[in-house]
Amino acid sequence: MPIRIATHIPTLKLRRVAIDTYKENVVYLHRDCALYRSEGFQALSKIEIHQEDNGQQIIAVLNVVDDENIIQPGQLGLSEQAYAQLNLPEGTAVRVVHATPPQSLRAVHRKIAGERLSYDEYLGITQDVVENRYSKIEIAAFLVACSDNGMDRDEVLSLTETMVKTGERLDWGEALVADKHCIGGIPGNRTTMLMVPIIAAHGMLIPKTSSRAITSPAGTADTMAVLAEVELNPQHLLDIVHQQRGCLAWGGTAKLAPVDDILIAVERPLSMDSPGQLVASILSKKVAAGATHLLIDIPVGPTAKMHDQASAMRLRKLFEYVGDRMGLHLVVVITDGRQPIGRGIGPVLEARDVMQVLNNDPLAPCDLREKALQLAGRILEFDADVRGGQGYIIARDILESGRALAKMQAIIKAQGQNETSIKPGHLQHSVLAACDGVVGSIDNLQIARIARLAGAPLDMGAGVDLHCKVDDPVTKGQALYTIYAEFNADYNFAQQAAEGDNGFTIASPSR
Repeated sequence: MPIRIATHIPTLKLRRVAIDTYKENVVYLHRDCALYRSEGFQALSKIEIHQEDNGQQIIAVLNVVDDENIIQPGQLGLSEQAYAQLNLPEGTAVRVVHATPPQSLRAVHRKIAGERLSYDEYLGITQDVVENRYSKIEIAAFLVACSDNGMDRDEVLSLTETMVKTGERLDWGEALVADKHCIGGIPGNRTTMLMVPIIAAHGMLIPKTSSRAITSPAGTADTMAVLAEVELNPQHLLDIVHQQRGCLAWGGTAKLAPVDDILIAVERPLSMDSPGQLVASILSKKVAAGATHLLIDIPVGPTAKMHDQASAMRLRKLFEYVGDRMGLHLVVVITDGRQPIGRGIGPVLEARDVMQVLNNDPLAPCDLREKALQLAGRILEFDADVRGGQGYIIARDILESGRALAKMQAIIKAQGQNETSIKPGHLQHSVLAACDGVVGSIDNLQIARIARLAGAPLDMGAGVDLHCKVDDPVTKGQALYTIYAEFNADYNFAQQAAEGDNGFTIASPSR
């Protein structure tokens, strides 16, 4: 419904303020602005910005400025996010008024009180979130309420369905579109980059769009970027998938379940990852991306997201319930998450591991190879022509014959090969065993933290290269892993973190 603006309200001139507010519209008024004083605006209140000639309008959170070098009293500053959404040139005259609180906030208050919400209430919330009618504070309140008070399985289904409905949805025009997702938390777990060429070489469609890392040392898109271009426009992506039967690209260019991106922007700083939100996030993205058949990998281990089998089974049942009602053919596998997968942790080191496996190199990490074959085999069994139990053998044959390597090379060429040779960081530090014994455990979280402190994933050559795994015998002074970094500050941070806790426990060898 169009909003009527009082004509007595003076206009302000737009000014672009080069501040990245990541998924939140923020605007800036000078404290001496007459409008700020007359209308009783306050910092962090929400306001509506309107351009009367073409009806453009957005809702944004207000910040108040005292420095005229940032904003003048007669101007309205827009963050990069707000400027892009309003899509008007600098200097345009606009009017601002207090924003009307979204009606769906009533449902959020009910959820805070521990009540169950309906489909229509979740739809109202997701629509208002995607239209930027919620501040990050209000989104945080919604997420915490859902996490603390819990969502039953039908609420998770409602949230998933409404997240799909409020974005775009791809249709590949085929009855079987495969996809795979790991819930995360395991460093070096680059099975996707092996599975896609194996499955595509078999002829199945697997358009894999992945995120970049937010809290991990590398995401699939970060590692693939070492080898090829990953930021592809939607039409180019469609062409590649139809030609090659697969891709390994960044998913940020498509507006698939955009509510999920906004919610994640709030969840990550809060370290929130409740089961209901996790399921809704993953399945909404996969359904929106056009997947019909999906494999979910749930690693279990002391420092994985799922610490025990009981928690993993509860999550598995929730995935299966929601996936079935969303029309997905879903298989959930529970895997070993006691330690990192592969040796490299960080884009360049992980890309090296992937290419070693594809090249059937004797030095390739066996655990990465084996897990990728097991998971690829399960996806191949989605094919009606593949008998149950035969998927692994077919996947192994595709890899050992070189067909997977050829398909990966074709995908890299189609996406645009990275001509720059990226090497591991030139600053190197080996972390040594303090005593003789056997590797008893490896802390996924600490190893990932050290790799990030070293500069991964922003510095592609930074990270950690493991030399030992759980149950390997070690002697005092033997290198457990090597830290790679590009810059002295990162190198020192990572080295200090490893000195405080290197992430390994060494146990006495059993007799």
